[in-house]
Amino acid sequence: MNTSKIIAAAALSLLAAVGAQAETYEGVQTVNTVASRSEVAADASQAARTAVFGEARYNGVAPALNGTTDRANVHNQAVQTARMGNIYGNQASAGVLSVGNGNVDRAAVRAEARNAARTAAL
Repeated sequence: MNTSKIIAAAALSLLAAVGAQAETYEGVQTVNTVASRSEVAADASQAARTAVFGEARYNGVAPALNGTTDRANVHNQAVQTARMGNIYGNQASAGVLSVGNGNVDRAAVRAEARNAARTAAL
């Protein structure tokens, strides 16, 4: 029993030693170049002007988008849609919730709930 524990501990320590090897630090990389600062700046400016992977390079201000509908028509459509309720709901009761007073008596609702609870318990 002791031998198996010693062998297991040795195997785990060997795995830990293999996995704990650190990387070597090579210090700060030196840059070996023969280009002057002005040449590098010109190259960087040229590279910034060219499109990369088909991305559009844009100069100037974006043009104003002109719609074909007038403001009043859009407003009327928005009001009509808001009055429809939940347009993304797919249930019959998915409309906008009403916070107004209902026409059902509170005591009647409580009595109905008690009766439902009593019949479910039996």
